[in-house]
Amino acid sequence: MQPQDLHLIPSTETGKLNVMHLKRYWNKSILKREGKLPQSSFQDEWAMDTTLLKILGLGLEQTMVFVYRESPSFEQFETWITAVSGNPDTGKIEEFNRLIAGYNGATTEDQTENDTLTTEDLAFWDKNGYVIIREAISKADSAGAVKVICDHLGIDRYDSTTWYKDHPSKQGIMIQLFQHPLLEKNRNSPRIRRAYEQLWKRTDLWVNTDRVGFNPPENNLYHFPGPRLHWDVSIKQPMPFGTQGILYLADTAANQGAFTLVPGFHNRIADWLKSLPEGANPRQQDMYALGHMPVAANAGDFILWHHALPHGSSPNTSALPRFVQYINYEPFDYKETAEWI
Repeated sequence: MQPQDLHLIPSTETGKLNVMHLKRYWNKSILKREGKLPQSSFQDEWAMDTTLLKILGLGLEQTMVFVYRESPSFEQFETWITAVSGNPDTGKIEEFNRLIAGYNGATTEDQTENDTLTTEDLAFWDKNGYVIIREAISKADSAGAVKVICDHLGIDRYDSTTWYKDHPSKQGIMIQLFQHPLLEKNRNSPRIRRAYEQLWKRTDLWVNTDRVGFNPPENNLYHFPGPRLHWDVSIKQPMPFGTQGILYLADTAANQGAFTLVPGFHNRIADWLKSLPEGANPRQQDMYALGHMPVAANAGDFILWHHALPHGSSPNTSALPRFVQYINYEPFDYKETAEWI
């Protein structure tokens, strides 16, 4: 059966949660699970799919794992959603449904009150492709989020004998922990949101529900698993504007598994790609030779970077773990480059 022969549920059909596109998303996911729909199909609906998960407070991988493991009915899928993340916010549902119905809610960024980024910050961003937002959340909320992670993993923040035991939610240094009131509060930090609005030059942005991270010190039995320097998007030129962000939940020294990037590379990636030998894979080059830098910062500081920068974590050679939370904002109409390079 060809994809064009399948009669997919329209985006306007809803269920008990009254969320448009949810039933179609479930329909597509089940068909892909059953091999009746190619995994690469409906790429033009990617932004719609990811925004749907944002308004539901769900992680992308978290949702895909559930669908592929359980093959739920639509009713079971809706029940799972409310069990995992609670009842969706009605205001967000209404706004999302208007977008699905064709309402153009794009709003340009023109306010100056309560700006997070100063003129100097914006100039630094233009040159270096990243910026550090100091005290994006409070020290109390940082410490609280660390406790949430420790409780989830069953570890003691200051007891190294507990740091290395297995846990089903561990994927390297990534922890599949998405829902918690404090993590949600951090995502909705007014200072973080305002910084994204300034860089995107628009206010109609949606925050994702992403994971947290735990990077313990290396020892004789444990070695840093990555990720090392990489890109998370296609680097086909010209790249559309895009952002990513990481929140430090504990003071993080340069040697404490600090987030690492290549400053300013968004300004020279096009020339670098042209300089590579014909047929060379840019993702297999020595990106550390491009001038990498670990970013040290304090608990509550937020690092926001341009997605054209090679970035990653680093080996932790200190005495304490690194704790982080990943947070990003994007507009509904953001489109990734279809061709992967």
